[in-house]
Amino acid sequence: MAKKKLKKRKRVRISLPDKTAVYVNGRLVGFYAEGAKLYHDLRDKRRDGLLSSQTNFAFSRKTRELFINTDGGRARRPYVVVKHGKSLYTKELQEKVKKGEVSWTDLIKTGVVEYLDSEEEEEHAYVAPTDKEITEEHSHVEIDPVSIAGVTVSTLPFVEYNSSPRITMACAMSKQSLGVYSTNYNIRMDSRAHILFYPQAPLAQTQPYKTLRFGRQPAGQNLVVAITSYRGYNMGDAVVMNKNAVDRCMMRSAFYKTYETEERRYPGGQKDKFELPQPVVSGYRDEKQYRHLGEDGVIVPESKVEARDVLVGKTSPPRFLEEVSVFGIAEEKKRENSVTVKNGEEGIVDSVMLTESLSGNKLVKVKVRSIKVPEPGDKFASRHGQKGVVGLLAPQEDMPFTESGIVPDLIINPHAIPSRMTAGHLLEMIGGKAACMNGNLVDATPFQGDKEHEFKEQLEKFGFQRHGKEILYDGITGERIETEIFLGVIYYQRLHHLVSNKMHVRSRGPVQLLTHQPTEGRAREGGLRFGEMERDCLIGYGASMLLKERMLEESDKTTALICEKCGSIAVYDHLKKREYCPLCDSTNLSKVELSYAFKLLLDEIKSIGIFPRLMLKDKA
Repeated sequence: MAKKKLKKRKRVRISLPDKTAVYVNGRLVGFYAEGAKLYHDLRDKRRDGLLSSQTNFAFSRKTRELFINTDGGRARRPYVVVKHGKSLYTKELQEKVKKGEVSWTDLIKTGVVEYLDSEEEEEHAYVAPTDKEITEEHSHVEIDPVSIAGVTVSTLPFVEYNSSPRITMACAMSKQSLGVYSTNYNIRMDSRAHILFYPQAPLAQTQPYKTLRFGRQPAGQNLVVAITSYRGYNMGDAVVMNKNAVDRCMMRSAFYKTYETEERRYPGGQKDKFELPQPVVSGYRDEKQYRHLGEDGVIVPESKVEARDVLVGKTSPPRFLEEVSVFGIAEEKKRENSVTVKNGEEGIVDSVMLTESLSGNKLVKVKVRSIKVPEPGDKFASRHGQKGVVGLLAPQEDMPFTESGIVPDLIINPHAIPSRMTAGHLLEMIGGKAACMNGNLVDATPFQGDKEHEFKEQLEKFGFQRHGKEILYDGITGERIETEIFLGVIYYQRLHHLVSNKMHVRSRGPVQLLTHQPTEGRAREGGLRFGEMERDCLIGYGASMLLKERMLEESDKTTALICEKCGSIAVYDHLKKREYCPLCDSTNLSKVELSYAFKLLLDEIKSIGIFPRLMLKDKA
């Protein structure tokens, strides 16, 4: 049978050199001859209010593509439209807005303000920061230069004078600062909460800070700060703090922690019970730990509690339905399951709340309050990313003082300034000093706040040196310090990294069931990890006995019986009271000290079918 010849199909190539592909929300809908004209027509219709202000257009000349975006979730920013080198937001329009005759919606409908998404902004927007900088080439102008910053950055003072990494740090740390997070904190039962005593509004405030009303819930205090060294106690980023100022409650805070528990129900009708546990209960604690409990098993408010004190007495049914007693009678024995203060913590019971959970069970919440006084190791930071921990609480009489008797609350190291390039920190110090004298708040809004020369003029007016430097006298010797020291007032924040909540030490304690090594973490009374790098240090120093002590004696040392014939781990038969090798039945065994984790490794190797052997030889 003759094979039929297949006809070759002709490939038709469509060339669209002059056409522009049009996409709506990422889907190709067709082609248009003049893409640039279509873009301008659509944009003009949007500005005239004929198209939705939610729509954005972007025309790419290189790829000949026009994107029309109407979908949700796009990040969009408002800009004032510029035509022929002039802003459409004229002075006449500004007056109408101030009088309330024109609203924000009216500005959008009339095309004075338009929202641009990232694509349209990238392709078609040339934005001027201010009206003064507009040229013929510009298409838009910022409503306010500060709007290029986010919410957090816009509340920071003089950010345009700082390096960008420090601004990032200042943002992160302003979220960690202690203040008054909620005005009804005393009736709330949050799991953890910090409240700063006597918080103050900063002397240097930005316009967004005022608009957002952050001054109503401030998170810091204005401190007199000197930039100098103090006998080595503020080396690096450490700070020296005035002990007398701390005694007057400077930067003092309260820490609230809530413990909760409920009477859970179990299958079979059993349930937990809040009560004062009896000594016959399994797992009964020391009698002293129950001293604050009432008859109902719940602690009395304002009781002073220490680590491991019971807050809520609770008994639970046994894990197994029946347990055989010593007399062979099956009985249900309760076990102790109380809520206690965590190890390393103490305080005063602030309040107790009794309620019901969603499942209808009895629920108790106990809030414990403790006062946190600044101590060496606590973390503080300015709003310029200049963070540091307290190195010394110095008595006021030992600290340097000015001619008029002003003693700094805080002394920071001069080396913290040049390499970090936080000129804003110095500017806020001079501004804060001037604000203290003239009684006016400093406008620290980015790009448009008060300027340095204004602060200098005000300082000179009040008899200070224009650069903020002063002659100080040594508090210990009483002698004049020859060098002029930069002294000013700046807003400092106390961060929630408190040494009292992190301090951890262990001598003996619990070990893991699997590896026999100490548990991990402060909450579990764990050991401090001696890692690979620490091991390398001891090897480098040749301190072999110290290495052995850390990694064997103080960790998971165990003694194993090793068969000298085949090298496997031998066993001890408790019934026959004999030691033997289970592999070759040899009794020629040796006791070897080794790490339990190593023994575990050998067992795991055996489990995958590999036989590891320990070949023994006498110590040289």
